[in-house]
Amino acid sequence: MTTARAMAASLLLVAGATTACGTSTPGPDAGGTTVQGTNDGSSTTATQATTGGRLVVTVTDGAGAAPRRMTLECDPVGGDHPDAAAACAALAAASDGGRDPFAPTPADAVCTQLYGGPQTATVTGTWRGTPVDARFDRTNGCEISRWDALGALLGRGGA
Repeated sequence: MTTARAMAASLLLVAGATTACGTSTPGPDAGGTTVQGTNDGSSTTATQATTGGRLVVTVTDGAGAAPRRMTLECDPVGGDHPDAAAACAALAAASDGGRDPFAPTPADAVCTQLYGGPQTATVTGTWRGTPVDARFDRTNGCEISRWDALGALLGRGGA
C-alpha cells in the first residue's frame, strides 16, 4: 500500500507541475509583464481595437547589442516589422480561445533551468482592444516557450 500511495503522490505532483506551466493569469509578475484592461466581450466601434492591434516590438540580442525596434499593425497588416503577416498570424494563433499571448509565466510555475540565450524583448501597444506592456527573455524553459510561441513576432532567438 505504501508503494501505491507514493506512486499516486508522484503522479499528482507531476500533474500539478504540468498544469502550473499551462496556466496564465493576466497582471504583473516577477517577469515584468503587465496586461491591462478587460476582455469582457464589450463591443467597440473601432474594428482594429477588437480584431487587431498596433504594437512596438524592441528586441535586444544581449548585453552591449543595439536594440532593434519594429512596429506592427494587424487587421490590416502593416508596420515595418520584417514579416508582419507571419507576426500577425502568430499573434492570432496564440490568441485562439481567448488566450492572452502576452500573459506572463505564473509565479508558481515549475520551469526547467535551461538557458535559451541572452535575448530580451519588450512589446508595447494595443492588442485586440487591450493595452499591452510585456517583457520576454530566454532565461528558463517557461520563458523560452513564451518566446518561441511568438517567434514570428520576436525572432527566433537562441544562445
